[in-house]
Amino acid sequence: MLEVLTCIAVEHDPLSLIAAVSVCLFGSLLTMRLFGRVRNTRGVTRASWISLTSVIGGAGIWTTHFVAMMGYEGDVLAGYEPTATLTSLVLAIAITGIGFAIAAATQRSLLIEAGGALVGGGIAAMHYVGMSGYQVQGHLEWNQTYVVASLIAGAVFGALATSRVARPVTRFCRYGGGVALVLAIASTHFIGMTAVTIVPDASAALPANMLPESVLTVVLMLVTVLILSIGSMTYVIDRQSTKSAVERYRQLSLHDALTGLPNRSAFVERLGHMMEAPAARADRIYILSFDLDRFKEINDVHGHAAGDHVLRIAAERLGRRLRDGEFVARIGGDEFIAVTSRLFTHAEAEQMAARIIRDLCEPIGWEDMTLAIGTSIGISVFPDNAATIDDLLAQADTAMYRAKSIGSNQICFYDKSMDQAARERSALAMDMRAGLERGEFMLYFQQQNNTQTGEVVGFEVLLRWLHPKRGLVSPVEFIPIAERTGFIMELGDWVLRRSCQEAVKWGNPLRIAVNVAPKQLANANFPQHVRDILKETGLAPERLELEITESGIIADQQNALSIIRQLKAIGVKIAMDDYGTGYSSLSTLQLFPFDKIKIDRGFIDSVVENRQSAAIVRSTLILAQSLNIPVLAEGVENAEHLRFLQDEGCEQVQGYLYGKPQPLSELQAIVNPPASEEQPAPDAGETGKGSLAA
Repeated sequence: MLEVLTCIAVEHDPLSLIAAVSVCLFGSLLTMRLFGRVRNTRGVTRASWISLTSVIGGAGIWTTHFVAMMGYEGDVLAGYEPTATLTSLVLAIAITGIGFAIAAATQRSLLIEAGGALVGGGIAAMHYVGMSGYQVQGHLEWNQTYVVASLIAGAVFGALATSRVARPVTRFCRYGGGVALVLAIASTHFIGMTAVTIVPDASAALPANMLPESVLTVVLMLVTVLILSIGSMTYVIDRQSTKSAVERYRQLSLHDALTGLPNRSAFVERLGHMMEAPAARADRIYILSFDLDRFKEINDVHGHAAGDHVLRIAAERLGRRLRDGEFVARIGGDEFIAVTSRLFTHAEAEQMAARIIRDLCEPIGWEDMTLAIGTSIGISVFPDNAATIDDLLAQADTAMYRAKSIGSNQICFYDKSMDQAARERSALAMDMRAGLERGEFMLYFQQQNNTQTGEVVGFEVLLRWLHPKRGLVSPVEFIPIAERTGFIMELGDWVLRRSCQEAVKWGNPLRIAVNVAPKQLANANFPQHVRDILKETGLAPERLELEITESGIIADQQNALSIIRQLKAIGVKIAMDDYGTGYSSLSTLQLFPFDKIKIDRGFIDSVVENRQSAAIVRSTLILAQSLNIPVLAEGVENAEHLRFLQDEGCEQVQGYLYGKPQPLSELQAIVNPPASEEQPAPDAGETGKGSLAA
């Protein structure tokens, strides 16, 4: 070891030594970084990177050796034989390339280290072939022990270099590979130079074609600068390209591909930065949550191409009106979030929300049609409402659902009472299951009458819940909760079975109409379930009428049509409930084989004084007559309603004019009348609505 240090410190000129170390360090680090690129590519690209790596690595090894030799003080005249010198360069490039190719050919096996050892062998081959071209006025004697030691050192450090790059354990390993290659080159050279002894011979003649050291020095520097410059520029260009690609990928990963708006990840990142900014301590940040009304219907009726078009147009409208400090993100489906930090009052936030609503409510052209959407917006405020992104988003969503419950195109700010309402809904959801088991649910029946005679032709079955603490809970409260939690399936089955059990006992075989929830209708086993209940209870199928709404069939029309046909094959009647309130009632009538249409009470309420409502009801009756489908009008509350419907030819009505929903015990005179008793005459009772949810 001492002899090696003596060789380095005494037998080499310091300036040449510094130059050689600089070339070695720069070339080695660059070579190993290029080798890292080799491992991340395949095919022709990998071959190109291997070629570049071998040229840069081989040239760096060769240049380091000969720059160091320029400073080697042998105390004799010396020069370099061109053929051996050039051959050493070719060997350095070729063997290094083969070694790196072997090391890059696997991900985990020992070929990684084997390839690195071959790189070390290439360093040694270059060194000793180059030394064979070292011409001196004398001859060289070799110490084989040091020769073997140099070969071992080169192989060991070469294997370590590729191992650190291919098997990193820390983020510094990419530099460790370059340092190991420096050690491989330096140890091979200096141990190899320690092995040689120059024996002067004044009578020895130098070859005529020998390259003087001065000429070789110029060649070395030119080759070094040229090759390392090419390698450096290539690496920089590739790194910049990679950086640009990463930025593009980051851009894509943070933006929605369809609309170009920031996605959920970008929303979280940008809002986080806004909340952490010093200005956020004094400024409010408003989070506006909204989705697109009727978007699902557009997708289902007109296809996903129409839905995508609507999303793109909506995003374009939202983006073109953005101001400083505002951004809009699409966080999923038709859900959007708008964020602004430039507002100071709720009134300004409400103006921004109103602007969004106006933009989204503008008609959207699609092929030969005009599509209409809307939205309702919920707003939460940082730091007034919450301090975390998740809480702010949840609160904005809560406010949005409150806005939706008020009506379309509404704006609602979050307040703590909404949390209390949400907790109450959760408590109600838990109480429902227990309430069904305790027998707290009961059936009410509202009669349906012939328009001309007043005769009772059937009953709609309605559900009521008598809660032990809350009293009579409105279906408006518990039916939506049951639908959201999935309990509507169990509750709907109970209503259907209990209704059939009651109706089969009546002496007067009137028809019963039972509402079917969308989730029930979507169940492929529903027809068999209805068949089983009819068989179990003994009710004749023609006495059962199932009422469905467009929301129950629009999501999957083909499945709904199949189920309805199966139900009709059993003998059950199918009625379309709340006609006129759906997205495309006319097309639904054309597709589905309904046995009855029920006109929604919203049109009947104003049929006398509102010409538009009257026109809608009148056109519905004309359409139904042409399709030979009976019509029942809901919400008939006074004689004027009845008179209008009689004049227009409506066959059946339902409403408080004839009777409010009542428990079965109050209707025994109708369902089990004495033989001599006639049907009760119409009674102008209280006004109100009878349906499953009211």
